[in-house]
Amino acid sequence: MFRLLLMFFAFSVLTSFHVLAVEERYPLQTKQQQVWFQELTADLRCPKCQNQNIADSNATVSIDMKRKVHALLLEGKSKQEIVGYMKQRYGDFVYYQPPVNQTTIFLWLIPCLALIIAIWLFFSRRGEKVQSEIVDENVDHIDELLLSMDDDSTHQDNGDQGK
Repeated sequence: MFRLLLMFFAFSVLTSFHVLAVEERYPLQTKQQQVWFQELTADLRCPKCQNQNIADSNATVSIDMKRKVHALLLEGKSKQEIVGYMKQRYGDFVYYQPPVNQTTIFLWLIPCLALIIAIWLFFSRRGEKVQSEIVDENVDHIDELLLSMDDDSTHQDNGDQGK
């Protein structure tokens, strides 16, 4: 148990040094710039790594992108200007929130279409179930009528033979 606590303590100390090293590596002038830096590095995707943001990536291109974000923030650029710069340089793929245009329209429409199809299937299956219940009730009713007619004709045939 002591070893486990010692390992936990060592891990927490090392991670805090890592956080301090990151903050020292990219010093900014205002608290707002620091917040934007954190948000931008979390929202920008590494072009080399699949589905990893530049904050978590150690790829060379991600490090270069972090440096550029830092430099653009120091120049006084806004978040939108920095995202625009990165999209212009690396394409729409670099930003986790793709715009709606001719290339990406299917990314936005496919979930909507899937939802509409699922709703349609649900209600159409429900309608089939109701129809099959009605048919089953009618078949049962017809069977009862046929049986009663059979019984009536059997009784009539027996009555005709007795005369």
